[in-house]
Amino acid sequence: DWLGMIALADQVRPEAKTVIDRLHADNVQIVMLTGDNHRVAQHIAGQLGIDHVHAGLMPEDKVGVIKHFESNHGATAMVGDGVNDAPGLATASVGIAMGAAGTDVALETADLVLMGDKLELIPYAINMSKKARRVVWQNITFSLFVIVMLVIGAFAIDLPLPLGVLGHEGSTVIVVLNGLIQLLILPEIARRR
Repeated sequence: DWLGMIALADQVRPEAKTVIDRLHADNVQIVMLTGDNHRVAQHIAGQLGIDHVHAGLMPEDKVGVIKHFESNHGATAMVGDGVNDAPGLATASVGIAMGAAGTDVALETADLVLMGDKLELIPYAINMSKKARRVVWQNITFSLFVIVMLVIGAFAIDLPLPLGVLGHEGSTVIVVLNGLIQLLILPEIARRR
């Protein structure tokens, strides 16, 4: 005779669905790599809207799946916090460890550590990296343009050396300020969310 039954299950974080929806809006494909059994993984994936599920994986299996996705889809990011996630974090294009709950090996292996256990920092980090890349290209393009114009000015109109130096150093200040503006703007955007 059964007197009762005890069932244990991992709880889905309340913000997980919102974070996944935001990542989907940015055309990010979400793949779950887990050592849990397939039925549990499918149930959680259904709740959250996860695109693909790979369950019952050992750490080396996760590495194989990541390599497969990188070869077929390009850059990958992996988010993890445990010892079993460390090989995958090292293999992915970008390994993201959840800092507060993360094991030492996951934190050491990851490329990026989110110091809070806030999942909503993941889309923020992705958007911040896109903006940083954009600023780098703006600065490179602007610097090359200034150099080309200074060379043309030196040969075409015999630009005096002090004006050339002033133009070059002025462009350096503009490039630095363009980078610093992002330090002021990005935290303000984060506070508004």
